[in-house]
Amino acid sequence: MDLSNLSFFYGESVDVDAIGTIVYRQEAHKFDGSLLHDFDFIVLVVHEEQEEELTVEHTLIGDLPCQVLHVTTESLQRWLIAGEKGDLVRCFMEGELVQDQGDRLAMLRREYIEFETPLRDRKMLYEFSQFLCIYVEAKRNMQSGYVIDAYQCVLDSLKHWARIELIERGVLPDKAVWEQVKELNTAIHKLYEELTQSTETIRQRVELVLLACEFSVMSKMAECSVLLLQILRSRPKPWSIEELIHHPELIMVRNELPLVMRKLVNRSLVKETAGWSELSGYGSQGIRYTAG
Repeated sequence: MDLSNLSFFYGESVDVDAIGTIVYRQEAHKFDGSLLHDFDFIVLVVHEEQEEELTVEHTLIGDLPCQVLHVTTESLQRWLIAGEKGDLVRCFMEGELVQDQGDRLAMLRREYIEFETPLRDRKMLYEFSQFLCIYVEAKRNMQSGYVIDAYQCVLDSLKHWARIELIERGVLPDKAVWEQVKELNTAIHKLYEELTQSTETIRQRVELVLLACEFSVMSKMAECSVLLLQILRSRPKPWSIEELIHHPELIMVRNELPLVMRKLVNRSLVKETAGWSELSGYGSQGIRYTAG
């Protein structure tokens, strides 16, 4: 395909503040994304910073209709780890690089394809934190008698558990995660079938899965939290929760981090100590964390 016009227009002389630009041709039979719509070309412009994580332009370059997507590197990395915005990620992975300062986008592509550490550790922690929060919500729903809501939470938590199993095997999870897991014939797929196809009551099925989660995934907390434990060991001084929430490597799990930390403390994987905190008023002491 000839992208010379697009390459010329979106070269280094135009988006001088962009760290990279990718041009993706949308084949006619692939018009299936709500973000892509029916544009012949998608131009993905990646910035270090911008006011919004995603901005959209519709433009003509010559006589070619194009959708131009401006994203930040932080947002792009988050979508890659979280498995979100699949159509946009496809543009990033399959499009033609026409601008790439310092080969940063090429390196990010390569890291994603090879799926080695540290990407695997980041994704493992992300999936575990998501699983843990949904699992806790499922237990609360059951305690409140909201069985159908608990069922939905358990179904969602199982999907994160399935992704954890795939990551353990060095497999990059995709949208069809249950098809991936089915091919491996793992226990999690059997549990998924038990939840969705069993003749037992919904309450019984949910209780079974919650029990399995408690004894199986919880035993993998150390493995799933390798990245977090490494950060805790990276300095002799204990960490506050505020410092951890704002750590650049933990941005992806900042909302779930307080719950994850409490679970790690309960499992003796993390130790907590008291220390004076600038944020704690009235002479109180803040809690600090170190690896157990």
